[in-house]
Amino acid sequence: MPEGKTIAITRSREDATEFISLAEQNKISAIPLPTIELVSKGRKIVKEFLEAVSKHDPDYCIFMSSKAVKLLFGTARDTRKHGQLQLAVANTTVVSVGPKTTIALEAEGIKVNHQPTTTSSVGIGEEFTRMHAVGKKAIIPRSGASTPFLKELLEKIGVDVVEVHLYDVCSFRDTTQWNGFRDLFSQDKIDGIVFTSASSVRGFFEIMSKDYKTDALLDCLEGLAIVAIGPFTSEELKKFKVKNTVARVHTVAGAFDAMRLELT
Repeated sequence: MPEGKTIAITRSREDATEFISLAEQNKISAIPLPTIELVSKGRKIVKEFLEAVSKHDPDYCIFMSSKAVKLLFGTARDTRKHGQLQLAVANTTVVSVGPKTTIALEAEGIKVNHQPTTTSSVGIGEEFTRMHAVGKKAIIPRSGASTPFLKELLEKIGVDVVEVHLYDVCSFRDTTQWNGFRDLFSQDKIDGIVFTSASSVRGFFEIMSKDYKTDALLDCLEGLAIVAIGPFTSEELKKFKVKNTVARVHTVAGAFDAMRLELT
């Protein structure tokens, strides 16, 4: 990627540290754009999760993000049910979607039994196919905004799936952090944008619609390199009629590599 480019990524500064580091190494300016925020369903999520485990007696517990791990275990700690939750999860075969989620689980004293090579729902499906899990049961604590793709995929494989929704997603409310991006965007000084989830696509358009009509916004995006971290993000961008490139590896580093190729 040529030096001096300016790239935005639809994550908060805290969540975009890896991307910012890669950008700095390549002498590129990275702008974090917090497009969504998580709204926890409160202290009841631990009780609901434990009740679901008790009722369904799952063989597997699948974690799809480090945020889900931190929210569930953090809330359990606040409600003095951390040990109970830890035991409930440890009594299952634990599946983690990727390295960051695995690190978060291990920090809570949970051993991860399986982590797919591909960090995605498809990777989880491939892992379960190899495990011959027909007739088994799985529980997934995750966002209420998640697509039904993983649940449907696992059910096709023959796994009985229960989802426990820990939080909802809404567009980021304090958009003052977007002021620098808005100025550069209006001056055509943004070279590319990396979108990191379908929710972040919706959040981006909701936030930017306050300054631009849809057609004008699409015209501005037309000349930019647009990278989607994975297929679901890409499909959401297509709904907004935005052409994009899907990262071959569905991670932040993979998205950065895809952007580098787009701008070379």
